[in-house]
Amino acid sequence: MYLFLLNRAPNLVRVALHLSPRPSFGDLSRRTNFHVRLPVYRQTRLYLRLPASVQQLRATKRSAIGSWTVAVACVVTIVSAFLLEELSRPSSPIYITPQKHRLLAEPVTDFDDAPEAAMAESAPPGRPGTLTPEQEEKLRELWKITLKVFGVQKLHNQDEAQLDGAANGRSEPASETTGTAPSDKTSVEALATPEKRKKSRLGGFLHRSKKESESPAPPTSPLAADGITDSLDGANDKYGQNKQFRETIASTSPDVIRSTFWSMVKHDNPDALLLRFLRARKWDVHAALIMAISAIHWRDQEFHVDDDIMLRGEEGSLLDSQGKAEGANNASKERDGKDFLAQYRMGKSFLHGLDKEGRPICVVRVRIHHGGDQTVSSLERYTVHTIETARLLLRDNVDTAMIVFDMTDFSLANMDYTPVKFMIKCFEANYPESLGVVLVHKAPWIFQGIWKIIRGWLDPVVAAKVHFTSNVAEMTEFIDKSKAMKELGGDEEWEYKYVEPREGENDRMKDTSTRDEILKTREKLVKEYEDSTLLWIEGDKNQSEKRKDLATQLAKNYWQVDPYIRARSLYDRLGIMGPDGAVDFYPKEAPKEIPKDDDVD
Repeated sequence: MYLFLLNRAPNLVRVALHLSPRPSFGDLSRRTNFHVRLPVYRQTRLYLRLPASVQQLRATKRSAIGSWTVAVACVVTIVSAFLLEELSRPSSPIYITPQKHRLLAEPVTDFDDAPEAAMAESAPPGRPGTLTPEQEEKLRELWKITLKVFGVQKLHNQDEAQLDGAANGRSEPASETTGTAPSDKTSVEALATPEKRKKSRLGGFLHRSKKESESPAPPTSPLAADGITDSLDGANDKYGQNKQFRETIASTSPDVIRSTFWSMVKHDNPDALLLRFLRARKWDVHAALIMAISAIHWRDQEFHVDDDIMLRGEEGSLLDSQGKAEGANNASKERDGKDFLAQYRMGKSFLHGLDKEGRPICVVRVRIHHGGDQTVSSLERYTVHTIETARLLLRDNVDTAMIVFDMTDFSLANMDYTPVKFMIKCFEANYPESLGVVLVHKAPWIFQGIWKIIRGWLDPVVAAKVHFTSNVAEMTEFIDKSKAMKELGGDEEWEYKYVEPREGENDRMKDTSTRDEILKTREKLVKEYEDSTLLWIEGDKNQSEKRKDLATQLAKNYWQVDPYIRARSLYDRLGIMGPDGAVDFYPKEAPKEIPKDDDVD
């Protein structure tokens, strides 16, 4: 062992001998038959008299070892210099690695001004207009099975239209060769009894059978045997969607599922909505169906997104906080109303501006949040209201948004895992493929441990969209500096200010007769779209353009009915959202008042 150390690391041996007791020196001499002489005046040196042949061999070995040592030392020096340069960056944790991404030549500031060719060129894959033949076939399969869940097995005829109170159907039944969907019993068709399926076909978009909704018929065959719920294994069924799918099919009528779906579509392209679920489930049709039906249940039964949160909006919470709303005479509802508005008033999060990809930006001021300041229900209601409002800002081929978590002045007092988990579930389970990119801006070092926990909760696809930025230079890789507000280090002169709900801003919602007329038109368009989709599924190529035109009409119709079914929001009052769906992300000044009914077509 001593000989090895003497040959390989003589300097280390010198230090070791200097620290070792004297008896070991003589012992070393006896064992090696070498003469060891330690001068009295200097005991840090070790002298060995070796034979000439041994000395020559050592010289050869040292020469070879020396070459390798120089090479290894060079590599270590270069790597060390690189690491020191990375670690020496100010306020930059070692895990911060902003990734490069595709940038538009110029940021889109107004979708109405963007040329259609430019928007089409920037359309991501897997969207309407950019589908491959294989992807289009998957979309057909999903529409086929989805329409069967809705109870739409054949083209809408004149009798159905009369039952709905609108003469918009066909005068004669469609033949099996041209209009009827395949009559073979699939797994989803077997989910309802024959009597229930017959009733579901007679139901309309606006009308439901009370008896049917109160006493749903149970399924007649196990789902697992038909292969529907087998699509999600334990790893992919993160939120229990298999179970939720079974329960929804068993307890909810096809008419309710259908009407909730078309309410969820809003101004979106119906194909684009279903494609979100297909992309999220990697084009597995059955898994996408399970996810979509689970999201429909969440909207309709758990959170009442369209018939409560968006219907009542900020004004509803204001009335709740004052104890003036119908059924608001209890302390918990009053507290929820106050807490909901408090988050808007303090600007805990807000929508403002566009990133370089033309995506709407949602800024979250993490330093403002303190766990326990607001009730969990008000936090969740506020989150859903913000996400739904952001959906209304999406246009054309820009179907995702950016979230900027501003971590300036963050401390552990601001950390609250409950709303973080809820937000993750929203985007992963109920709003799939809605996040474009997430920036965590100016995160302090204490957030590193927190991020390791949060990252473990995220789907890898979602986690890959998270980027850390420590200064404005890194942030401007994603947001134009001229479009980033000064609060984030940019140049834009803009500050968040909350505008209280105005008296009479929701008066149009009282005009139920006008609302019902517009909804009847929408129901007619929905039936036409479903009929066209059935023919498209059967291979009628002429239906592609017709479906596209009907999707455009549905979007226009939504903006006509929007003032009657959605309470005005802060972004209506700021002028960001205008009449007929017009959007101005950088309004010069807020309108003095929201347009009245006679100002809107």
